[in-house]
Amino acid sequence: MPVNKKSTSANSGKSVKTSGPTVFQDGANVRGSISDAPLTESEKQLQTFEGAVKQFRAQQFHDARELFKAAIEGPQKEVSHNARLHVIMCDRRLQAPVVELKGLEDYYNYAIERINARDLDCARKHLETAMGLSAQDGHSADHLLYALAICASLSGDLRGAYENLKRAIEIDPKNRLAARNDADFASVAQQPLVQQLLFPEKFPS
Repeated sequence: MPVNKKSTSANSGKSVKTSGPTVFQDGANVRGSISDAPLTESEKQLQTFEGAVKQFRAQQFHDARELFKAAIEGPQKEVSHNARLHVIMCDRRLQAPVVELKGLEDYYNYAIERINARDLDCARKHLETAMGLSAQDGHSADHLLYALAICASLSGDLRGAYENLKRAIEIDPKNRLAARNDADFASVAQQPLVQQLLFPEKFPS
């Protein structure tokens, strides 16, 4: 009768010990992780430059300029050079443009441009100047009032938006329909006061 021989393996019944810390493939237990190492000066400079670029693309030119200035001081010459160029670009964008405005429509068109850029204080000032010219010339001012209402709406000024839009609608009722579909009035459109102005048929007297 044949005898069954037990097969043995090199690791059978034995535990293999290794010296030093246990190392997992995913690096979860690796001592002295690379991520814990402090950034070099070059890495800090590049990180600052990348942060400045994000601010520049977001048109936050003042904040971007300060970060670009900080990035100039690092050891990488190419990054320093690019940072200097971007500081100049920020300076150009921060300079107030010289604008020559000659009449009512010039002031109005420039104000609309400022509204689109969300420079609301500047837009309001130019619209008020245009309103003064309109009073002198006897021209209809409904488009100026409508724009002033937009300025107020975007600024969160409910009363200002209501009063100016109300006057614009009184001059030309077509402004009511325009305002109903104008996204610039979204911040105030659901307020009861403005709802009554935009949809008077829903509020019978």
